[in-house]
Amino acid sequence: MKYNVTEVEFAFDLDYAKLTFDEEIELRDLALGVYEANDDNDLLDEITASCGYEIENIYYEVQLK
Repeated sequence: MKYNVTEVEFAFDLDYAKLTFDEEIELRDLALGVYEANDDNDLLDEITASCGYEIENIYYEVQLK
């Protein structure tokens, strides 16, 4: 199934996440787009693995075609 991620918020408030505002925006922008995943849990795992940060909130649309 394809998912179009339109917005994502990462858990940057953790102690190990010392990023600048610009770095946070860049990471968020890299996570946006279309993903191929088996289900929504797989989608979250894929984004977390590729970006390295836990997801706090995500908005996506299921692509039917």
